[in-house]
Amino acid sequence: MSDLDPATLAAVISPLRRTLLAAARAAERLPEIPDAQIEIIRALPRGTVAAPGELAQRLGLNRSTVSNLLRAMEASGLITRRQRTDDRRQVAVLASARALDLFDRFDRASAELVTTAVGTLSAQDHEALAAALPALHRLRDALNAQRLNAAGPTGTPKSEEEK
Repeated sequence: MSDLDPATLAAVISPLRRTLLAAARAAERLPEIPDAQIEIIRALPRGTVAAPGELAQRLGLNRSTVSNLLRAMEASGLITRRQRTDDRRQVAVLASARALDLFDRFDRASAELVTTAVGTLSAQDHEALAAALPALHRLRDALNAQRLNAAGPTGTPKSEEEK
């Protein structure tokens, strides 16, 4: 039987994420970007182009939500929209150079902060963290699959009949 307490795990993960985010923002003097916009930028790594509908489906969001997010992100200089060459009625979305720079800086600052913090921990804690990483990846994937499964094709929650 496992000693894992899901409530305790959730109570540690959420503040850990917020603390790291706040510390990295402060270290690099980064602007606050809403989580939903961060999800979109993370779905558009360097060189990746996607249609708004594809982003909505991939992220399990409603198309109108993605449209509103993209409008705000374009105004903030975080994404660029352009007509697709193969179908001029369709739009392609890509992360802007500014967004990619902000994310590179955030990732660098986060890695440095974690490296420094881990350096204060015992060898036993180092081993425990290293051993936990594969399980944390699988937990993230399972939570994401659960979220996407709970959303219908339009990104809205499924009805009881669809589940």
